[in-house]
Amino acid sequence: MIDHVRDLASVRDATDRLLSAAAALDDTAAAEPSRLPGWTRGHVLSHLARNADALVNVLAGRPMYASAEARDADIERGAPRPLAEQIEDVRLSAARFQDEGARPADWSRTVELRNGVTDSASRVPFRRWIEVELHHVDLGVGYELEDLPGDFVEREIDFLAWRFLGNADVPATHVTDGTRAWSTGRVQEGEKPEVTVNGPAPDLLGWLAGRRDGAALTVDGGPLPALPPL
Repeated sequence: MIDHVRDLASVRDATDRLLSAAAALDDTAAAEPSRLPGWTRGHVLSHLARNADALVNVLAGRPMYASAEARDADIERGAPRPLAEQIEDVRLSAARFQDEGARPADWSRTVELRNGVTDSASRVPFRRWIEVELHHVDLGVGYELEDLPGDFVEREIDFLAWRFLGNADVPATHVTDGTRAWSTGRVQEGEKPEVTVNGPAPDLLGWLAGRRDGAALTVDGGPLPALPPL
């Protein structure tokens, strides 16, 4: 069962970790490339701030972004700002998200995100937690997938495996870290999966989230499946 209150607390803790790491940088480091192609660390921080405000919109029943073009323009506009301004923007936008999350609401309602995607309002805090944790890794400042909280890693693997479930471009795949297991791709009930992917949970997450190439994983039954972009 999704616990949005617990997830909001996890978002707060993850944001504090990210802000502490960002505070150790300087303006030069903020302008350097992040691990995301074409984005500096400033782009990552700018995106995190605007994503918090976008998810406030979602919870308030407004469109997540005015348009895809406006989203991209806001990120580009904010990316070259001084680091101190970036950090304050992330902090204040995170506070606005927490304030919206604290409002009395029907958390079982359906909300709309980007590109017509819908979800339960109760899952929005977890979606924000994903943004903060993975983009902290994307900053390339020493926070790695292995440093992510274990419960987050398990839930995100579950979430991403579900996201690709039924995708005709992904072979039926059994994913396991040796203890837990997930199914994804074009799985047919009663049929054995075509491919089994085995490895440590952080490496599985890295592959599913497009953060690692899967070289550390063991694959049986065929090549490592290529996954659609998130």
